[in-house]
Amino acid sequence: MLFNSLQYLVFLPTVFLLFWLVPHRLRVPLLLVASYVFYMSWKPIYGLLIFGLTLGNFLLVPLVAKAEDVKKKKLWLGVVVAVNLITLAIFKYAYFGIDCLKTGLNLVHINWHEPHLHILLPLGISFFVFEFIHYAVEVYRGKPVVKKFMDFALFASFFPTQIAGPIKRYQDFIPQLDIPAKFKWEYVDEGMHLILMGLCKKVLLADNLALVVQAGFSHPEKFSSIDMWLITYAFAFQIFFDFAGYTDIARGSAMLFGYKVPINFNLPYLAANAADFWHRWHISLSTWLRDYLFIPLGGSRGNLPFVYRNLFITMALGGLWHGAANHFLLWGVYQGLLLIAHREYVRFMDSIGLHAKLLKSKLYHVFSVIVTFQFVCVGWVLFRAESEQNALQVLSKLAELPAALLNFSSSQLTILQIRDPIIFPAIILIVPACMIAHVVVNWLNNKKFYLSPPWPVQVAVMVAMLCVLTIFSPDTSPKFIYFQF
Repeated sequence: MLFNSLQYLVFLPTVFLLFWLVPHRLRVPLLLVASYVFYMSWKPIYGLLIFGLTLGNFLLVPLVAKAEDVKKKKLWLGVVVAVNLITLAIFKYAYFGIDCLKTGLNLVHINWHEPHLHILLPLGISFFVFEFIHYAVEVYRGKPVVKKFMDFALFASFFPTQIAGPIKRYQDFIPQLDIPAKFKWEYVDEGMHLILMGLCKKVLLADNLALVVQAGFSHPEKFSSIDMWLITYAFAFQIFFDFAGYTDIARGSAMLFGYKVPINFNLPYLAANAADFWHRWHISLSTWLRDYLFIPLGGSRGNLPFVYRNLFITMALGGLWHGAANHFLLWGVYQGLLLIAHREYVRFMDSIGLHAKLLKSKLYHVFSVIVTFQFVCVGWVLFRAESEQNALQVLSKLAELPAALLNFSSSQLTILQIRDPIIFPAIILIVPACMIAHVVVNWLNNKKFYLSPPWPVQVAVMVAMLCVLTIFSPDTSPKFIYFQF
């Protein structure tokens, strides 16, 4: 059941109406049943998977809290983390492991016919496994265990965040379940606004850009270097609008029930360096990696090689978390190297006394944002490519830019012929316009120039958004990109 499907258009209002009609004591059971219906609409048998992991963590994590000494606490924590990671490895990395083994055997001239395991990756497993690990580690650190099974089960399976996050923290989410909230129109106002904004980002922008991106990455040899740079930029905005759209719909859906889930994006393409980018992009994942991987590895405690090792391992594993493929691992390695390079750059500039002065310069800040965006986009090539060979093809095209600029003519822009000559330029103009509008609206909100527009204005905006969605939506709408993780 996709957020942008007719099924969800019927499912969400039905659950919303039932939620506010039933007594408070029945709301958690209702959302739990709805969440399992949502999840099992894709493949019913995997409802047993999420239920089994939920029950296992609910029973095992209290043993961490009850352990009498640190050694036993660590032992039980290791058991819980191992159960979750082994489950994730079986379903997500089994084929990747087999491929790596086969490649290694081929190097020593051993022919091996790998078995076909008939494993289908369960939707959202990476997200709810990370939530379980977070819960276990926090209990190990002294936080209280969850006493009610239904509350814990809903924490893991809550349908707005079930498939692609944001990754919730249990100490933030579960207390909301005990509050006997009364219906407020503000929930509908904010929830519907977020849902419609998310649909516009996904259907109007991401899905239309996907047509261009697919054509470019499928056949990079047919495009010029300038084309491929434009296509790479198109993917940068496609993945942003796709994932930010999903997050908006998830947050809006949760808000309809009076629940708040964490934000995931904060204008990431306005980041002035690689570290700033990861403070703004997929925030719930980057903070998870920091708290439960980087810091346990040793964090920033120790000498520089030790810190850089921790950064490198964290980002490499973060890349592999996104997908069981070498190009995702390479993307994570690339991000780790970017973070290390940024730290080295700051150290060098500090050593010559320039860094503090440059930070005060607006021109330097703008330059830093532009340069950072280019590095991020090069990384997106590794992320989007279907294989290492495909990534190399695209990167080779990007590297031809200086020669392409010397011999540039507008007739070389094959990208303009991909779609209708009116619609595609319109989309290209809408993308930066939306980004600029997003910045302006955030600035106005921070300045408190307005808190909430009058309801006729809100209704008019929503109707206009629905009309635009209807007119500019593509013939088919692909799944959200992060559903595959």
